[in-house]
Amino acid sequence: MRWRPLAVGVGAYAVALIATVPATLVDAGLQRASQGRLRLAEAQGTLWSGSGQIEIRDAGGRTGIAKSFAWRVAPESLLRGRLVCEVGLEQAAKHFPVTISLSRIELANADISLPATVLGLAVPKLAPLGLTGDVQIHVTSLSIARDGMQGNATLQWRAAGSALSPVSPLGDYELRLEGEGPAVRVSLRTLQGPLQLDGKGSWKHGDSPAFLAMAGVPPQYQEQLAPLLRLIAIERGEGRFELQLK
Repeated sequence: MRWRPLAVGVGAYAVALIATVPATLVDAGLQRASQGRLRLAEAQGTLWSGSGQIEIRDAGGRTGIAKSFAWRVAPESLLRGRLVCEVGLEQAAKHFPVTISLSRIELANADISLPATVLGLAVPKLAPLGLTGDVQIHVTSLSIARDGMQGNATLQWRAAGSALSPVSPLGDYELRLEGEGPAVRVSLRTLQGPLQLDGKGSWKHGDSPAFLAMAGVPPQYQEQLAPLLRLIAIERGEGRFELQLK
C-alpha cells in the first residue's frame, strides 16, 4: 500500500532525531512531569541511549536520594506509536521495560531497591523520624494513565528503624497497591517484628489519598516505642496507636 513507505520514512526520520537529542532533555521532561520531584543529574549520552543519576526529591526539591540510572530505547517501538525503554538501576544485571505512549506509562517485571529515606520523601510527616532500613519495590505489571492505574505493586520495608528509636530493627513490613482504573487500594501488614502495623487506604483519581493504620506495641516495648509513635500518631489505648495519612 502507498502509505507503508511513508510510514517507514517517518519512522526512520523519528529514529534519526532521537539519536541526536541530548540526554539532558530527559531531565527537563522528568522535572515537568513530576513537578520537580524527579530529576536526572550528570546526564550523558542521548535520548536514544544514556545514563545519569536519577534523583528523588522532597516536595520543595531541596533534599533527596540518588541512584545511578541507564536506559536504552528500542527503535522499532517507534513504528508502533510508542516508546519502549530498557531501564537499569545501580548497574543491576536485570533491566526492566518501561513503555511510554501518549495515553499511559507501563512497567513490567521491575525490581527497585531504595533506602528507607524515600518513605520520608513520599510522606513528609514521616521525614523527621529519620527512617532507616531498605525498601524493596516489585512491580509485576503496572499501567499508569491520566485517569487512573491498572495493575499491582508490592513494597517491602526490611530491617525498618528510626533514628529516634532505641529499638532496632522495628520489624519488616509489606505495602501492597492494587489499581483498578480510577481507584487504587492500599494495604499494610507486618511480616515480623516487635512493632505491629496494620492498615488500609484508598486513592481515587482527583482526590487526595486517605490511609489509616493501627500500630500495636507489646508491653515490654511500650516504654521505648510510645514516645516515637506519639510524634506521628494518636494514642488510642495501652499499646495502641492510630496513624492517619492524607
